[in-house]
Amino acid sequence: MNTVSISYASKITGFVFVVLLSIPIILEYRNDRNENVLLELKEESALKRFGFSLEEVSEESGVDFIHLSPLLDPQFEPILPQIASMGASVSVCDFDNDGWNDFYVTNSSYNSKNSLYHNQKDGSFIDVAPGYGLADLNKKGTGTSMGSVWADFDNDGFEDILIYKWGKPELFKNEEGKAFTNVTSNSGLPAWINSNTAIWLDYNSDGNIDLFIGGYFPEDIDMWNIEHTSILTESFEYSQNGGRNFLMENSGKGSFIDVSLKSGIESTRWTLAAGAADINEDGYPELIVANDYGVDEFYINDNGEGFIEEGVSTNIGFSPKSGMNVSMGDVQNEGKLGIYISNITEDGILLQGNNLWIPSSETEKTSYINQAVGKGVVNGGWSYGAQFGDLNNDGFNDLFVANGFISAQQGMDYWYDYSKVTGGNSAIISDINKWPAMNGRSQSGFQKNKIWISQKSHYFEDASEYVLDNQSYDSRAVAFVDLWNRGVLDVIVANQNNKLLILKNTVNVEHNWIAFMLEGTLTNKSAIGATVKVFWDGQVQTQIVSGGMGFSSQNQRRLQFGLGNTGRVDKVQILWPSGSRQEINNPETGKVHQLKELE
Repeated sequence: MNTVSISYASKITGFVFVVLLSIPIILEYRNDRNENVLLELKEESALKRFGFSLEEVSEESGVDFIHLSPLLDPQFEPILPQIASMGASVSVCDFDNDGWNDFYVTNSSYNSKNSLYHNQKDGSFIDVAPGYGLADLNKKGTGTSMGSVWADFDNDGFEDILIYKWGKPELFKNEEGKAFTNVTSNSGLPAWINSNTAIWLDYNSDGNIDLFIGGYFPEDIDMWNIEHTSILTESFEYSQNGGRNFLMENSGKGSFIDVSLKSGIESTRWTLAAGAADINEDGYPELIVANDYGVDEFYINDNGEGFIEEGVSTNIGFSPKSGMNVSMGDVQNEGKLGIYISNITEDGILLQGNNLWIPSSETEKTSYINQAVGKGVVNGGWSYGAQFGDLNNDGFNDLFVANGFISAQQGMDYWYDYSKVTGGNSAIISDINKWPAMNGRSQSGFQKNKIWISQKSHYFEDASEYVLDNQSYDSRAVAFVDLWNRGVLDVIVANQNNKLLILKNTVNVEHNWIAFMLEGTLTNKSAIGATVKVFWDGQVQTQIVSGGMGFSSQNQRRLQFGLGNTGRVDKVQILWPSGSRQEINNPETGKVHQLKELE
């Protein structure tokens, strides 16, 4: 087949790609006969080959949540599927401290309801959001939900929740697991942010948890009442006309203070995800920001006084792509965190590739080498959320990546028409009216999610076809959580305009594990920012207590380490954000350890 290729800068969520004027369309047909038998064989094969299998159990678990995209200003209508392509999210928390993980999921259409699923300890969940005042938050004039993150912002022992929106962010105080009180009006939070991400972090390590909220569209835009149509990105590579990023410092008195500018957070790139961790182990968390339409940013913490943007010098900010995810994991069992930032790959059209940034040992400065190709995790598709975790408890971190943009009409593709605008100047690119109408067509749709299994940290093997079923969704957020307290990581996947997936994990029983639930004293109560290192059988693995990780997602608070066939842990080291350190020798395996910071 003869093809002619033309390069363009493109994407409503940003990139550089190659459009082929002749694009082969491959239609996939499923044979559903004997599906149950085939599924059982597949699960048996996955368990034997990879040491685990996943079963979708949302219906059996009582979870019937379906996400709905926002309906925006009618002027967006020609390209609405692209603009309204986010909002499906999931965040995990044991909100009533009963020892069983619960989770919250957001909806994004006016009058649609968010859900808080309470763990019934018998394999089922009940949506309790209406009774707690956490359901009906998508009201006209206040915007619609894009995600949520949990943290104990007032250090009273119960996790509170922030819901970030295209609209008014809302903060709810947890009243001892029995009720939630909306405390937004006196919180000092910005009145309106078009945000797709927020994370909790104690940036100055004062024991009070702070908040980072990333802006996407500028905060002066009401997406339901736009004043003009030139509100899209000005560039597909170096755009800086997005929303503000906010660093909100916790006053310790139930409110927050905007310290963004004085702390060096000045970017207005189109932020889609963020992550924080004490990379250099000096007691203060660094900040990594994934941006659409441009370069990603790496902020070095200046001893709690603020941040210094070092993206280019770390290599992470070297090349513009379509950053949509920030997740971290010790992928080589070297005691150092790698960083995974997802982008876009569409075979024959766009070859951006996802990035797996591994710390370099060749320099004293913080720097990274992209090893996504060598490790085999570069091509996910149109990738959004991703998480690291040991799915088979063999002692090495695996990787789950959510894929898919717009699944509409099969065989009707928007890429070629899309390219007609992407070579234009900023006046054309930024104007909604200059974009060809989608007319029900797909764009990077009908993609399957990826599960890459670590082969003893040397490389990752694609287990997707063995572990996942044949269904494809436009997946957005992924969270890892032990839902049934079995010592294994189950998976929750939030899908745009589709049902929520609960993937129950079955793991090789010969594989051992150990887990830790931390509580701060001098450190913030949630212990967010704490680093835990486990040493066993010549291995060392680092994990962090996160205040939000991935795209619009948050994993369980407890940290779980797979140990393979080893039944003994030599020692565990904990570095608390307060600067204190603890060490535990020979802790018992196969259990969750409750660890409280020593004063």
